[in-house]
Amino acid sequence: MTVRGLVGLDVDGTILCQDETLSPGVVDAVAEVRDAGFEVMLATGRGWGGTRGYVEQLGLTSEFAVCSNGAVIMRRVDGEWTRWHVEVFDPTPVLALLRERLPEARYMVELESGQRLYTAVLDDWTLDGGRQVTFEELVSQPVSRVVVVSPNHDEADFHRLVEEVGLNEVSYAIGWTAWLDIAPHGVDKGTALERVRTELGVNGEDVLVAGDGRNDLGMFAWAQGGGGRAVAMGQAPDEVKDAAGEQTLSVDDGGLAIALRTLL
Repeated sequence: MTVRGLVGLDVDGTILCQDETLSPGVVDAVAEVRDAGFEVMLATGRGWGGTRGYVEQLGLTSEFAVCSNGAVIMRRVDGEWTRWHVEVFDPTPVLALLRERLPEARYMVELESGQRLYTAVLDDWTLDGGRQVTFEELVSQPVSRVVVVSPNHDEADFHRLVEEVGLNEVSYAIGWTAWLDIAPHGVDKGTALERVRTELGVNGEDVLVAGDGRNDLGMFAWAQGGGGRAVAMGQAPDEVKDAAGEQTLSVDDGGLAIALRTLL
């Protein structure tokens, strides 16, 4: 079947509610869009270990999945998933700056192989068989992703911190809480999806992406820049809604299913 278009979906807050149940109606809507000939795939800040289960739950047959905010693209070849494209960078400079200002924070990196190294366990992290290490070992090799969590700071604190340290050699996104996600410079979900779009030969105007977080802004800009559609979930921050070309209902109210069915 000819691919009619490319659909890139965020996970948390888009297909997945806060209690980790799937958004109402999303499984059926994904199946309808998939069966209509669209390549439906996930584009998430999660690592592959925290993503694969939702590929299976949603019944996705896509050849690709974008993980780690665009630094990792997984590809299914003969039924087996491989790390098709991985972007890495030297984490030493940025982590040195952050550790100076956030000595009590918890740090995690994802290596090119997918293994995770961390300074301290945090319940919200999917550690994927990772290993606890010293800070010195954390910065000893190139990484595809850095995550910084500081429970004693809020979102506003992190925005001030980013301005102070000037994170100009990396890409970053700040989550709902004091969670800073750092990727290689110039890399986001949009840059990864462009690689996928090119590989599949899909026209830019036949793209739809949906998300709810600041780490979706690059993906939104990419989709709209090519003539495609960007949909913000109803509970998204105003900054995210303003960046999208369209809005739908919240994840709890089945907003993604509504948005997907506009393709049919």
